Amino acid sequence: MEFVVNTLGDLPGKKTVWAVGERIQSRLMDTGLLAGKRFILPNSISAITPLVGQILIEMETHLEKGDISQVYLVHNRPKSGAIYAPVSQRLLPLDSVWQRDVATIRWPTENLPEVMNGGEQTLLVFVREYLFVSLFRACAESLASENAGRLAAMQRAEKNIDELLEDLNRIFHRLRQGHIDEELFDVVSGFEALTGAYPHSR
Repeated sequence: MEFVVNTLGDLPGKKTVWAVGERIQSRLMDTGLLAGKRFILPNSISAITPLVGQILIEMETHLEKGDISQVYLVHNRPKSGAIYAPVSQRLLPLDSVWQRDVATIRWPTENLPEVMNGGEQTLLVFVREYLFVSLFRACAESLASENAGRLAAMQRAEKNIDELLEDLNRIFHRLRQGHIDEELFDVVSGFEALTGAYPHSR
């Protein structure tokens, strides 16, 4: 949430945040940002596609009404191990900067694609696919980051349990040894007391 506030704080105009997940929604209340549409956090890969579909429909509706002019995507991206970091990406508008960035991407083969007819329709389909893939990747990376965080927490808990068990076993063995020593001292003391009471018994 801090990253969202810092990222959007540098931008001019009114900002509305569409939150995915209850935790981010509750934290959004503590900021000066407007809370917009809420979405349920996907708990599996198969739940991502319906979520992306909902977001795209919502975006299209607001774009047609003229309610939004820019769209930024903020999510967590996994790094090595259980580490993840927040990242942001500007989805819309697809301006000259975006076009220049796309133009620098090298085509993977020597056979360049050709659009026979309907170039405008093809471009719209490509833009939809670009938005879909960007949102899907963000959801997948966010889900992977969350699962990595959970796994790391479970591993830490398991390590703490192992350490606690080791300490308890050490304490148990020390107490057990202490009781054995006490019993041995009692036996030795009793034997010495008996042999001292009857020194000529031999």
